[in-house]
Amino acid sequence: MGKVIAITNQKGGVGKTTVAVNLGVGLAREGKKVLLIDADPQGSLTASLGYVEPDDINRTLATVMIEVMNDVDIDPMDGILHHAEGVDVLPANIELSGLEVALVNAMSREVILKLYIEMIRDQYDVVLVDCMPSLGMMTINALAAADEVIIPCSASYLPVKGLEQLMATIIKVKKHLNRKLRIRGIVMTMTDFRTNYAKDIAEMIRSGYGSKVGIFKTTIPFSVKAAEPSAEGVSVYKHCPGGKVANAFADLTKEVLG
Repeated sequence: MGKVIAITNQKGGVGKTTVAVNLGVGLAREGKKVLLIDADPQGSLTASLGYVEPDDINRTLATVMIEVMNDVDIDPMDGILHHAEGVDVLPANIELSGLEVALVNAMSREVILKLYIEMIRDQYDVVLVDCMPSLGMMTINALAAADEVIIPCSASYLPVKGLEQLMATIIKVKKHLNRKLRIRGIVMTMTDFRTNYAKDIAEMIRSGYGSKVGIFKTTIPFSVKAAEPSAEGVSVYKHCPGGKVANAFADLTKEVLG
């Protein structure tokens, strides 16, 4: 059975999608069979892998979850796309926003995504869920389905401030919906340790959360190279092999596997 990892932070712009794409491709490069699930109506992960018009895709996560909600018999692999770098993708688009509203009145609304993932889980070694930047119903679904949580956090004040609320939500989900859920760790992204500001924020994270949850040794450096691959629909490994960002993601992949 594959391991399910939710990549989440309710603050936007902290590198969730960048982590999801490059960790997923990194795991595939290590021989793992990987599924990336885009659980964000903006379709950022979908677009980052080259599907530049997510709204034109007919079958997405929203389609699948509506069918699960309505007890429709489905082929769970239908709609999964295959990327050239060895990962599978279940895309998302703006329809997911409407689904979040529909989930409010659905029976077992917190576990619809889990019901789907259980159908395909034995096909993969790792399932990575790229969550939307909120603590809404889709993120709750992702946490209810996950074995582990990875929290990307940029080295700036507001994302760190928001960690407290995220931790409280994870604890509630663990208590009421998913007893096996655990925080795998916080990964610091977009760090530039040449500045005292980044050093201070990193120290704030370590002193505030280091004793409670794991913090990955690997940090993802601030670099334009981390953002450029999204426009090309490839990972950083393909865009800039051997660069400092690619090397950082290779190290993060080893930590996750370790």
